[in-house]
Amino acid sequence: MSVLYLGDEHIRAIGLNWEALVDSMEAAVRIMDSGDYAQPIKPYLRYRHPANRIIAMPAYVGGSVQTAGIKWIASFPGNIDAGLPRAHSVTLLNDANTGIPYAMLNTTLPSAARTAAVSGLLIRHYLHEQGKERKMTLGIIGFGPIGRLHYEMCCRLFGEHLANVYLYDIRGCDLESSDLGSVDAALRSRTHLAGSWQQLYKECDLVITCTVTKERYIDIPPSAGSLLLDVSLRDYRSEAIRGIKAIIVDDWDEVCRENTDIELLHLQCGLTKNQTMSLADVVCRSTLAALPSDEAVLFCPMGMAVFDMALAEHFVSRAKALQIGLELK
Repeated sequence: MSVLYLGDEHIRAIGLNWEALVDSMEAAVRIMDSGDYAQPIKPYLRYRHPANRIIAMPAYVGGSVQTAGIKWIASFPGNIDAGLPRAHSVTLLNDANTGIPYAMLNTTLPSAARTAAVSGLLIRHYLHEQGKERKMTLGIIGFGPIGRLHYEMCCRLFGEHLANVYLYDIRGCDLESSDLGSVDAALRSRTHLAGSWQQLYKECDLVITCTVTKERYIDIPPSAGSLLLDVSLRDYRSEAIRGIKAIIVDDWDEVCRENTDIELLHLQCGLTKNQTMSLADVVCRSTLAALPSDEAVLFCPMGMAVFDMALAEHFVSRAKALQIGLELK
């Protein structure tokens, strides 16, 4: 048995082609909508400190992907204070027909890129349905690895739609980070550091939260026509989002648990699955087209193992084409 191993240096050599990554997520959504997939609810392993968790994310993806596998991802928020990355993950892929393992990846970067690519997919369809000429002011709260990847992705894919960009992080924002080298000078010149999350929130109509906050803090309802990408899932108090009617989830059963903002709305305000749209509804049935332009939209993605398997297979295919990686026997 031969297994291809892709480490972080191999992933970075392949690079992040955001258009291709978003296309991969769109293909995965359409495969899920066809029913040719399997994805059990992911279990959380917790011990000692309740904020720490290691999550098992198994899935099978059919269609044009044809792979099965599992991502094993640890999230230890306290690592940040120790100068360590919060998240670490590895992914193992199995041949969908035989079950034979064929690839193992260090997926710390792909996992974060998957998160940004799913956001990119939602923004792609939102702009397509809500106005291709629309200009938006982007705000990102939290500028760690996930926030920086969202900034890069939005600048690369939607730069012509960005009038201005505001960033806020309680630890400060490093715009000179080497992983932001692909952002052009024009967009950097339109990027501003906000003095508070409140300033950012009031200035922006595309708000992406990428924090590791221990307590919910956003208590201001969004402005009309805002798009809120609740990537970190636990930033909004119920008074801020209880009036939003257009709520999108990647998977209701996954996201309505683990103290997410969706679970908060479910428990405090009676939100039900039937009152939400799925990402498949947006991608496959163009449900955003029916929304008034002044309707605020909230997207809460828990993170789908199907997306991780599809993205891992993307990197494996690219590695084979470029003859990158290590063959383990």
